[in-house]
Amino acid sequence: MIRAFLDYLRYERNRSPLTVVNYQRDLEAFEAFFTAQDAGLDWTAVDEDLIRAWMEQLMDQGQKATSVSRRLSALRTFYRYALSRHLVERDPTARIRPPKTAKPLPQFLKEDELARLFSEPVDETDFLAVRDRTILLLFYSTGIRRAELLGLQVDDIYFGEQQIKVTGKRNKQRIVPFGPELSQWLYLYINVRARMVDALAAPPDGLPTALFLRPNGNAMSAIMVHNVVHRELSKVTTLKKRSPHVLRHSFATDMLNHGASLEAVRKLLGHASLATTQIYTHTTFEQLRRSYQKAHPRETDE
Repeated sequence: MIRAFLDYLRYERNRSPLTVVNYQRDLEAFEAFFTAQDAGLDWTAVDEDLIRAWMEQLMDQGQKATSVSRRLSALRTFYRYALSRHLVERDPTARIRPPKTAKPLPQFLKEDELARLFSEPVDETDFLAVRDRTILLLFYSTGIRRAELLGLQVDDIYFGEQQIKVTGKRNKQRIVPFGPELSQWLYLYINVRARMVDALAAPPDGLPTALFLRPNGNAMSAIMVHNVVHRELSKVTTLKKRSPHVLRHSFATDMLNHGASLEAVRKLLGHASLATTQIYTHTTFEQLRRSYQKAHPRETDE
């Protein structure tokens, strides 16, 4: 059965030699496993419990969830082929789910890095300098996504209420509050933006409405915003990832560290599910552990 399946991959599916070798290795490894359990077993007698036991053994041997998932995928492809050729009566992999893979924790800036980021002097008459600082502060002060920032219009800023209207995924809108510092920078930016637009030749489609513009009056692109953030974060952090999402992660982490509820952070970030927001609680655990060791009478050196 394995040989026929490998021929199917080579000649009917035109898979690469390396792919065929990988399938062969995975299938032969599973075959060795189940024949070691019972020499009388064959592929037609394999059941779900046997496959789960094999997966558990792989995990016990230290294989990562991604590797086990790949091996299960090879087994699933093999049984679908066998079922289509009437070589087996059922597919024992049909109801087996792959192991959950651990999601990487969000990367965020430390508070001293953020302090350095926002303490750099800015020429308040320079359009680009003011725009870029406002972008950085908007990401960190509100936690909005890059696409949400790019979708902002001038009319989405409500200075009186210190609120911003954000259009998120699936066009869902939410209102996000902001503080005095961001209010000052937004006000400054809108003024230098107005002077820049006034200096341009009248655009054919009227005045631009996008909040963040290029010097020629066109709206910024996603890569431009990314490059601004990457350049500025490179000055203060050694994190490998230096994207707008790092500032979103920093917003959420600092909000939780300073007493905000998980539900409040969920609403501010625009998450549909609280489970999505809960990943940020893991990023604060090390800080909580240090606080515990510092404050608990049985853990202090005194």
